Amino acid sequence: MGKTGWKLPMLWICLLSLLNAGFDGPPAQKNRAYYEARGEIVWEVPTDEKVIALTFDDGPDPRNTPKILDLLKHYDAKATFFTLGSRVMRFPDIARRAVAEGHELSNHTYSHLYYRKGMDRQRYFDDVRKAQQAIAQVTGKIPHLFRPPGGYYNDSVVEAAKQVNALVVLWSWHQDTRDWRSPGVQAIVNKVLNNARNGDIVLFHDHLDGKSQTVEALKQILPELKARGYRFITVSDLLSRGKFQQVHN
Repeated sequence: MGKTGWKLPMLWICLLSLLNAGFDGPPAQKNRAYYEARGEIVWEVPTDEKVIALTFDDGPDPRNTPKILDLLKHYDAKATFFTLGSRVMRFPDIARRAVAEGHELSNHTYSHLYYRKGMDRQRYFDDVRKAQQAIAQVTGKIPHLFRPPGGYYNDSVVEAAKQVNALVVLWSWHQDTRDWRSPGVQAIVNKVLNNARNGDIVLFHDHLDGKSQTVEALKQILPELKARGYRFITVSDLLSRGKFQQVHN
């Protein structure tokens, strides 16, 4: 038999072997579509109601968080604070005030730990668990949501959240205010108002190393969205109203 006559049957044999072994193409790419379809990470929540979830990362902060709470109270708005366990322990009165006024405190790790390539998995798990314990200890309420710092996500981040019975929540891509960069009050305002949609999860920060522009921006955002008929609710409330299905272990 010639060389060509030998290669063709062998090629078919290899293909048949792969099929018999259960080969069904390349593995799924683990991007937003993958995790969103599985209900393991949330970016926004489809809903017909005019509701929006405002979220604030990295606090509590003694300068900004009380001012934000005052504004939220004035406009009958509820929000979700993705807090650092270390700062909850440092400023327990602010954390307790937020909970007492009907806001939601959620897990943002204990020490703002990023999960990047090479990160020790157990170290990350321990940091998430430590934050969970700190928030529960101070407020008496166990968080059910988790937001990874920097928005980094992968299987290990999802597993860390599941370890503490929490759901990973990020934010609407069109509602990243980038307020941590201090882009200007009007830039923050325009970002939110020009892109407002039902079921949005908006990203703010109540703690910044520099001067915050978030409070001044909220003074324009809250009354305008309220005038448009939007209501401000917690992420957990948004999840309960939307068309979102979570995958349970």
